[in-house]
Amino acid sequence: MTGQMCWIPRLGSNGTTVLHLRLDANKPWVPYYLMANFSIPDYTIPGGSKGWATYQKLFKAGWTLEPTPQPNFQDQQTPKAA
Repeated sequence: MTGQMCWIPRLGSNGTTVLHLRLDANKPWVPYYLMANFSIPDYTIPGGSKGWATYQKLFKAGWTLEPTPQPNFQDQQTPKAA
């Protein structure tokens, strides 16, 4: 079974990203470590990317890498002054 992968910034991490997975384009992204049947342990490299080992495994298995989703700016607009 193949799916999609995406690197999504971790909240409050100053740009650090974590690999997320999904099996269907209509489903939400899930952090790789919550999908134990697809993930493998991370490399023990200080400061290494979380999910890099899983990314390599799944890429070789035919999973596709999708662009990082953009935030929904409509929800973040400031109200106009009256």
